[in-house]
Amino acid sequence: MRVLAVDTTTARGSVAVVEDDEVRGEVRLVSAESHSQRVLPAIALLLESLGLGPDRLEGYAVTVGPGSFTGLRVGISTVQGLALASGRPCLGLPALDVLAALIAGAADTLVAMIDAYRDEVFVGVYDRDAQPVSAHRVGPPERAIEGLPGPAAFVGDGAERHRVRIVARCRDAIFPALEPFLAGMLGRLAAPRLAAGEGVGPEALRPLYLREAAIRRSP
Repeated sequence: MRVLAVDTTTARGSVAVVEDDEVRGEVRLVSAESHSQRVLPAIALLLESLGLGPDRLEGYAVTVGPGSFTGLRVGISTVQGLALASGRPCLGLPALDVLAALIAGAADTLVAMIDAYRDEVFVGVYDRDAQPVSAHRVGPPERAIEGLPGPAAFVGDGAERHRVRIVARCRDAIFPALEPFLAGMLGRLAAPRLAAGEGVGPEALRPLYLREAAIRRSP
């Protein structure tokens, strides 16, 4: 199964092509504001570098959140347009699940954190195999780590931003060294599910916000 994966949930965006559990290529984008301008050119560059036409793709994957309100809309709408034009299936996965998969096995408890601003984080807690053990939630980092069992490994820009506060509450915290770009792992997680027939039409993709967007009214 040859899958194009797109992640624009945070400033660390990426697109990747995955085939047979192998990341064939990945383009990484560090951009807080301009994913809408860069994602399609990045996809075109990636496909050209691999010698692939759009017709060679068999499915699409996208992170559906939580994360940047605008970023989610960019990623989801991009995949919806590509899937609609090609008639190929697509699959949306939570960004926190993909983050946790990056550090599977690092500790008995895995904690994925995405910066939610307002002094809060989006949080997912997982077992050693990156299987969720509780519902995703949003709140201050201290609340997110209350009652964590044993040593825990943390990943994501929320963990990076609040590392000092996390260590103050969880002195045996582990922070695996990696760059949390998600498209490659997203594609690896999505490909077998798409191959098994779990893909949906583009109209079925829905963003996972966890919190309403902060919209400033004009004075």
